[in-house]
Amino acid sequence: MADETATLAAYVADLTYDAIPREVLERAKSLTLDFLGSAVRARRDAESTPSLFAMLKALGLDSDGEATVFGDSKAWTPAVAALLNGALGHSLDFDDTHADSSLHPSAPVVPAAFAVGEIVNASGRDVLTAIVAGYEVCCRLGNALDPTSHYARGFHPTATAGTYGAAAAAAKLYGLSKEQIISAFGVSGSQAAGSLQFLVNGSWNKRYQVGAAAMNGVIAATLARDGFIGSTESVEGKHGLLVGYTDDAHPDKAVADLGKVYETMKIGVKPYPSCRYTHAALDALIAMRRAHNLTPDQIKRVEIGLHRNGITLTGDAATKRHPSSIVGGQFSMFFTGALAIDQGRFGWDDYQRLGDTAINAIADKIDVVQDDRLEVGRTHPFGARVTVTTEDGVHEELYPDPSGEPTSFPDAAAMRQKFLTLARPVLDRRAETFADAILSLETYDRASKAIQLGRQ
Repeated sequence: MADETATLAAYVADLTYDAIPREVLERAKSLTLDFLGSAVRARRDAESTPSLFAMLKALGLDSDGEATVFGDSKAWTPAVAALLNGALGHSLDFDDTHADSSLHPSAPVVPAAFAVGEIVNASGRDVLTAIVAGYEVCCRLGNALDPTSHYARGFHPTATAGTYGAAAAAAKLYGLSKEQIISAFGVSGSQAAGSLQFLVNGSWNKRYQVGAAAMNGVIAATLARDGFIGSTESVEGKHGLLVGYTDDAHPDKAVADLGKVYETMKIGVKPYPSCRYTHAALDALIAMRRAHNLTPDQIKRVEIGLHRNGITLTGDAATKRHPSSIVGGQFSMFFTGALAIDQGRFGWDDYQRLGDTAINAIADKIDVVQDDRLEVGRTHPFGARVTVTTEDGVHEELYPDPSGEPTSFPDAAAMRQKFLTLARPVLDRRAETFADAILSLETYDRASKAIQLGRQ
């Protein structure tokens, strides 16, 4: 390991809007819009939302500020806005995913960038630059942690590496120097936390810890701005991120081709509101259902092969075959697969079918196994092999990647429609205006003019 913390800090400090390729900026706007659709909808629909707001009220943290919480009517203090937007945007499990690092970059990064962008009166160009800086930092650190090893240690990379990404975005908008950003990363290392224990009972920790990453990034950058001295070598040091959080660190991946290869362009979006490890199988099941006119009654058995990370997150039959909570459903290959077989589609509103006897009966026909073909020589871990045994024979498909990855990234119309489907029930007609503003964010001399259109 050699100065990865300082190298990333210098990159963030020196990055300019004009240096970012046009396609990267366009992709950042699309990813931001995609994230905001989930945040807006979760403000009204996510079952964990009332508890978050009640906590803030009980602790006196609901005071007025200048920062927007999407789908909400009041302005909040920046740190609280980052917390809420991060938690809300991750609550539906419908937000973007960077396959190599197995994390969701927008959830910690965009809330931090928007919260600080509003209070410093940043331009749209400045906010987009900060978002790209945040994406690059958290995705690269996620790569360096090695998601398989990071997961095996029980960590959630969106919350751990995401804290650094949020700090990078906030630091960029504050205009911090390289040395100040090193301090911000130092504080981030003390706050990077996120446990996979939420998988045991479908708890809401996953949502909160991602919101906390956004908030902690804002706090870290603000401390550094105001002279706080954070630890150096936070990434590579003796007790740094790449030592304490993984058994298979790849520090070179944190800085390889920095400024030349943009990890932002490797971020994919979700067609279904569930763990990304379920998506290739869902694509396959929906396509096979259509191609072979399959009905649940015809199917005798379904075997779904996944990468070992997918087994860890979604494939434990003992705890995930018949989930009773939305989080449990989001991380159940059995429940989501049964929905795909039964309906030929899967959207947010389909979680009302949790506990449905017909869905449970289909889930009983599904087995999830580790498939070595998805382990060896694979660039991404999100593929699936699906074998469906029917009364008439056996059908099998291998999907190396789910839809929505960079090679099949949705066009602008599809991205806009996904956002509107989620946001219209909350924002009504203003959803279109808000979408237009985010997709033209670089034209705003004050980003807050666009951001505040997302208030209810």
